Amino acid sequence: MKLLDMELARARQRLNREELALENANEMLDENCGVGINIALCNRIRAAQRRVVEARSRLTKIDHGKANTIRTS
Repeated sequence: MKLLDMELARARQRLNREELALENANEMLDENCGVGINIALCNRIRAAQRRVVEARSRLTKIDHGKANTIRTS
């Protein structure tokens, strides 16, 4: 059970880290640093969005798995 709790905590940390990275990239884009920088930031934002989706998916799978384990125990 502790292993599952640790995995859930790691997934939450990853999600928080990825959401923060996405927020920071969006803030940098709002600063209007020029076209070249904005293109790079758009790529960075898309990658961060993808990582947020993956992290949420992983967290959901772990959380759902934990709920199933508790019900069947």
